[in-house]
Order: sequence, then C-alpha cells, then structure tokens
Amino acid sequence: MSGAVETAARTRDWRANTALILFWQVTASICFYTIYAVTPFVRAEFNVSATLVGVMLTALTLGYTLFLIPVGAIIDTYGEGRALLVGLLGLAVGVVAVTVAPTYPTLLVAVFVVGAFYATAIPGTNKAVFNAIPQDRLNTSMGIKQVGVTAGSGISAVLIPWFGATRYGWEVGFVLTAVLAVVVSGVFHVLYRSGGGDRDGTRLGIRSHFETPEYTLLTAAGFFLGAGLFTTIGYTILFVDEAVGASVVFAGVTLAAAQVFGSAGRVAFGWLADTLNAPLTVSTLRILLLQTAASFVLFLVLTLVETPLVSLVLFSVLGFFVLGFTGIYYSCIGSLVATEEMGSATAGGQLTLNFGALVAPPAFGFLVDVSGYDAAWSMLGVSTFVALVLLIVIYRRV
Repeated sequence: MSGAVETAARTRDWRANTALILFWQVTASICFYTIYAVTPFVRAEFNVSATLVGVMLTALTLGYTLFLIPVGAIIDTYGEGRALLVGLLGLAVGVVAVTVAPTYPTLLVAVFVVGAFYATAIPGTNKAVFNAIPQDRLNTSMGIKQVGVTAGSGISAVLIPWFGATRYGWEVGFVLTAVLAVVVSGVFHVLYRSGGGDRDGTRLGIRSHFETPEYTLLTAAGFFLGAGLFTTIGYTILFVDEAVGASVVFAGVTLAAAQVFGSAGRVAFGWLADTLNAPLTVSTLRILLLQTAASFVLFLVLTLVETPLVSLVLFSVLGFFVLGFTGIYYSCIGSLVATEEMGSATAGGQLTLNFGALVAPPAFGFLVDVSGYDAAWSMLGVSTFVALVLLIVIYRRV
C-alpha cells in the first residue's frame, strides 16, 4: 500500500480503529484494576495490615513489570495483534485464580499472573495507535485510548465493592469480569487487523532508547509520576473508608469519580496537544509540566480532607491531573522514537512508571501504619515535585 493510500485509509478509519483499541483497553483494565478495588475485602478476609495490602499491589505490579521488556520486544518483532489476544485471555485466567486463592501467599501468585498478562496492554495498544491513526489525530486518539485505563478502573471500583457489599460477594464480580474478557478477546480477534512487526529482529530491546538523554529524563520523571498514579488508585478506597469515615461503597464511588475525571483529562489534554502550534515534544512537555505541578499541590491539600463530600471533590480534581497524564506521556515518548520502535520504547516508559508503583504503595502503607495518612500523602507530594524538576530540565533541553 502506498504512503498516500495508507494515510487516507488511516484517516477514514481512525474512529473505528480507536473504538476497537479502546474496547480492548477498557476490558483489560477492568481485569487489572479489580485487584485495587478488592483491597478492603482482602484486608478483612485475610486479616492483613495496610503494609501487606501494599505488598499485594506490589506483586501485581511486579508481574506487570517483569514482562514488559520481553513483551515490548515481541510486539516490535511480530506485531501487536496476537500479543493483545493472548494478553486478554490470560487476564481472564488470572482473575478467576484470584477468587479461588485459599491463602495470602497463593493470592500473591494469582495477582502476579494478572499483572504479567497485563504487560501486553500499553505496548500493544500504543503501537496499535501509532500504526492505525493519522498524525493529526494521534494525540486525541491516544488520549481516548488511555480513557480505557481509567474507565476500566472506574468500572471495577464501582462493581467490585458493590458485589462485595451484597450477598453475592466480590468473587462473582471477578468471574463476570473474566467472562467479559473472553468475549471481548473473540470480538477483537475477528475485527482487528494487526500492524506489522520487524521480523528480522533488528529493533529488539529498550537499551538503545536510554542513550537519548531526553528519553532517559522523561522516563525518570515517569518513575515519580507512576508512584503518585498507582498509589492514589490503590489507597483511595481505604483512605476514604478509614480516614474520612465514609462507607466502602461511597469510597468506591470516589475512586470511580477520580477515574472519570482522569478519563476527561486524558481526552482533553490529548486534544490540546493536537491543537497547540508547537512540535509534538514541546507541546506534550508543556502539558506534562502543568499536570505535574497541579498534582503536587493537590497531594498536599489531601492532608486537609475531613469530610466525604470534600474528598469526592478533591479526588475528582486530582484525578483530572495525576490520572490524566499518561496519554500525553506516551505521546511524548512517541515523539522521541521511530514508530517501528514504539513497542519497546513504550515498554521502557511503562517500566519506570511501574518501578514507582513497586516502591510507593508499600512505603505509603508503612507510613499509614506508623504515622497516618497525612505523612503518606505528603510523601507523594514530594515524589511529584521531583518529577516536576526533571520535566523542567527536559523542557530546557528541547
């Protein structure tokens, strides 16, 4: 297919392609974020501390992290279609395994499996966007696709606590999630046309990307931003339940509201990046600076929350910024590498986000246990400030 014909096809089909990729991402994220939504029930049923809840989230992220590099290389080599299909089916298996785990150690193993198969999500869907979407729609489509992450998390944040509070139990919510994953994998297999890969194996690995200073600094900032993003998702329900004194259902609604506003942020900031009259790297960095600065302030303000209504409003605003940055982050990464290397480059960017998620939740939980939530939220404020400094350094270099 000639370049002109291929561009016309992308332009004509970009909405359908975006919708299919979004459909996959929503389903995968529902599976992954059920683990975050089930934290109150795990704490009660297994009688574990807040620190061990953080360890469970670390096991989830560890599985995710360890498989990012090989999955990114596989996607760059063979294309994203098969990887996305296997990933969704594996998530269904992992989610069911969580429901039958008899002990806390076996629960950690099942959670690790869920994380491992979710490693297909971001490298695969990001490469799909860069393969299927025209340049003038790329940031908007990336933002819409990233809504799948917040939408999936928001759905699980409402669904799992609701089932847990009824006679059905949270396990039924997990089984229904697995069924959805199997159905969607079938639809995706029928409708999606995979982008090609580099089958001669010359574009494997992420090491070469870190030879670019801007990429290295951006992914270093991603470490600290990932700490804020994943810890906020992991502890919002517990915080609103334990510290604010709201019901677990209201706490789930609060997390869902944060995810809704995070979804709005991903689309709005993606649209803004497409409309700014600046090179892609510059426009995305400007937006990342705004998002990070706002998140820094809001993490500190969280130490003042005392009522459920205030927590709902504040987490919604925080979600718009700290949960809304990932689409811009990946677009910025994409502006620094060739499209054919998007799988491995995205894997590297997601890897540093995950490293932040590996460290921060247990540290947050430990601070909650020994000093309270004020100290824990302040820690995330400091982390976000470090990311802000790194982004300023990058911006001055480009």
